[in-house]
Parts: sequence; C-alpha cells; structure tokens
Amino acid sequence: MSFLGLAVLAAVTARQASAAEMGQLDASPTLFAVMAAINAAGYDADLESPSNHPLRDAVRRELARRNIPCLDELKKFFELHRKSDWSAELAQYISFGLVAGDPPDFKFRLRRNELPPDVLALAGFQPLLARFYKEAGIEELWRKAQPDLDAAIARYHGPVTRAVTEVSAYLRAEAGGYSGWRFQVFVELLAAPNQIHTRSYGNEYFVVVTPSPEPQIFDVRHAYLHYLVDPIVTRYSEDVMKKKAVGDYALGAPFLDEAYKEDFLLLAGECLIKAIESRLEPGPAAAKQALVDRALSQGYVLTPHFAEQLVKYEAQDAAMRFYFPQLIASIDFRKEERRLSALEFSNERPVRKAKPAPQPKAPQRSPEEELLEQAEAHYAEKRYAQARELYLKVLETEAPRPLQAQAYYGLARIAALEKNPELAEKLFLQTLESSPDPQIAAWTHVFLGRLADLAGEREKAEEHYRAAVSLPGASEAARKAAAQGIQEGFRRPQ
Repeated sequence: MSFLGLAVLAAVTARQASAAEMGQLDASPTLFAVMAAINAAGYDADLESPSNHPLRDAVRRELARRNIPCLDELKKFFELHRKSDWSAELAQYISFGLVAGDPPDFKFRLRRNELPPDVLALAGFQPLLARFYKEAGIEELWRKAQPDLDAAIARYHGPVTRAVTEVSAYLRAEAGGYSGWRFQVFVELLAAPNQIHTRSYGNEYFVVVTPSPEPQIFDVRHAYLHYLVDPIVTRYSEDVMKKKAVGDYALGAPFLDEAYKEDFLLLAGECLIKAIESRLEPGPAAAKQALVDRALSQGYVLTPHFAEQLVKYEAQDAAMRFYFPQLIASIDFRKEERRLSALEFSNERPVRKAKPAPQPKAPQRSPEEELLEQAEAHYAEKRYAQARELYLKVLETEAPRPLQAQAYYGLARIAALEKNPELAEKLFLQTLESSPDPQIAAWTHVFLGRLADLAGEREKAEEHYRAAVSLPGASEAARKAAAQGIQEGFRRPQ
C-alpha cells in the first residue's frame, strides 16, 4: 500500500472519541450494512423527520442509482417479514446486526441454539445480505461515511464517559467492568431517528442509538448499570430467591413486562437499578422520591426498599458487589406487605423512546477543540494545507496534552499523505508522547507498525502491533488491524 493509501486508511478508521474505561463506543460496519439493506428494500420510517441524519438520505439516493442484482429478492424478503409498526420492524434487524459477524460474510457469532427468536425469524437474510454487500458496494459507502460517523461518535464521547464514571464510582466498581464481559455502544445513522435499542446476549451488553437532537445518555447509563449489576444479582441468586414472595405483589401491574413477573431475579435487579438511578438524580429529595414512586407504580415493587437501603450503602466503604447481600437480607416481608398491600398501579403504558428536543444545546468546547474540529473538517475535504495550519496553531497554545496529541496525530497523517514517512514516524511518536486517548494511541501504534513493515523493520513493527492489541480502551477495529499485522505483516500490494 502506498503512503497515500496509508494516510487515507488512517483518516477513515481513526476515531477522535475514545471508549473510556467502559469498553467501546463506535459504529458497526455490520449494522451499517444491515441498515443500508433495509433502507434499499423499503424501510421508510420517519423519512420526513428533521432529526434524520443527512447520511441516511445520501446513502438511500446512492443505492437508488446503483444496479443491484439482488435488490428485487431483498425487497421480497423485507415485505415477507414486515411487522406491525416501524419500531418492531427495526428491532429485529438491530438484533440481527448485533449477533452477525463482520462483512462480507456476516457469519453468526453465536451458535444457532443461542440466537434470539427475532433473528431466527429472519432465516435466509444472512446470505442475501452478503450478496447485497458486494453487489451494492457497501464497503465503499462505509468508508465515505466515516467523517459523519466520527462526528456522531464525538457527540457521545464526553457524556458517555461521564455517565460511566458516575456509575462506576457509585458502585465502587473496577474500571472496565468484569473480565470476559463486554459493554458496547453503537451509533447508527441510517436508522430512523430518536430510537434506543438495548440487548444482552450472555455476557455481552449492547446499546444502539440512532440520530437525535441530544445524546441519549440515560439509556446508555441504564444499560451500563445492568452490565455491572446483573452479575452481582446472579452471584447471590440463592439469597435473592429467598425473598421471591415479594414479587407476587408485582403480578397485578398491567404494563410490567411479563419477563419481570416470571423471573424474580430480573425484577430484583431492575428494582435495584431504578433505585440507584433515583439516588443519582440531581436535585432535591423530592425529585429522587418521584422516580421511586413512578417505578413502584409501574410494578417495580422493591425499588422503595432499595432506595432506602442505598442511603446506608452510601455511608459505608464496601463496594456494591460485597454489600449487596445486606441489601437483600434487610428485606422485611411484613414491612413490604404494609407498603404494597394498598398499592395502585399506573394505568399508563411507559413510553421508551427518545423525545426530540426543541433545540439541541451546543456543547461547551475550548478554543483548541474548535481548532481541531475545523482542522478535521479541512482534512476530510482534502484541504491539507489549511488543516496543517490549524493543527500547528493548536500546538502553539497551552492546550491539554491529549489535545496536543490529536494535533500531532493530524500532522502525522498529512505527512503520510505527502509521502514523507520519516516525518510521519516522528509525528506519530510525538503523538504517543503527548498522552493521547486510548483509541488514537492504538491506531498510532498500528500505523507505526505499518511504517516499520514498509521499511523492512519487522521486529519493530511487531512491537507496535502488540502494543496496540494490549492497550486498554483500544477499539476493536484497531485491535483487529494490529492482530492482522502480527500475523501477516504489511506490504504494498503488487
């Protein structure tokens, strides 16, 4: 690959947003392909909404211009699998996109007996999607979409990091959660706006958010609470089940999901999460209590108990994974009977959908961050001289070191583009010395490895690839690229 190609690859794969310690914040090429396919096949939900991302219309128009041999078959499949409403229709394809593997084959990551029912109902979609991906040129559209995806992910970076930090601090949990467990947030721009979809498959937790005027952080935080709380509830399941009788009071809640009525462990975990959310609610005690009362009226009958006991939890030093048995042991059947015997449940169905805000609030950014955003915009438009000038301006300021790292990273990409590998290497090394966020650091190691491979320095290349693989917070794409570099090296195509 030429240095021009290397620079272009850097531009389309690097993310300004890091995953912080919560795991991963990214876009999914698999979900992108699935959404492109259903848009081409007749998924027209909320096309007139002003909250749609422009990328959706651009991709739809481009696909309409292309000759796609399998399109008629795809449309027939889509029509045969229609649901009663657009949200349910989208939900099944979101599930498919989360359990399917990478393009171009989309082989399932789970065994067949582990696939969710809504995915099993889409039998035959996998090979059809693989054909569509190749015939429609989705890989090219995915590359072109990177600037839009970068910007969308950047909007979530700060709020998600704050939410995850808040939850981890409250539960006194170790950064990154539990070994062997995965928490993933995907931003998807081709779906209808103002949607939030959460899934858990075994030890994997997913949140998929679609375009909205404001980041949909509440649901991300709620899913992260599940990621940290569910294993605790499971660990102490025998203790929890001793209190199962309290769950009988929830059976009359008209709009409580049947899963909570049938599985007391699920109900107890959800009640604890809602209690924690009430404690994290800013403002006076009345605002916190209002959340508890609403949860109780919906059928989450242990929320008041947990909210009361969390005050005691906050006053001691043990982490939640050690304190949880006390929360369960303190459930008093007689007290809960007095509390719940006269309970009147709400007759209003809870609405779980993002509400468009009248006017999205502009994030508060420093002058250096604005310079970097302008520089990235110039870079995306191939105005490299202007981009270089702005990156250099950032380095002339007293910008925090991570912002300096972004500036060096931008200059390194330009140097690679201008076929100056020596300068590119120096600037990439300077990036690593400037405290970059994990995602930029990982990709910097990948590109340094590729530069070393092209220079015939294989041992040096492997060192950088291994550094990328082992870096906490590195994106899955960076780790995959580094692993490929370790196994195969990097060469210019003949």
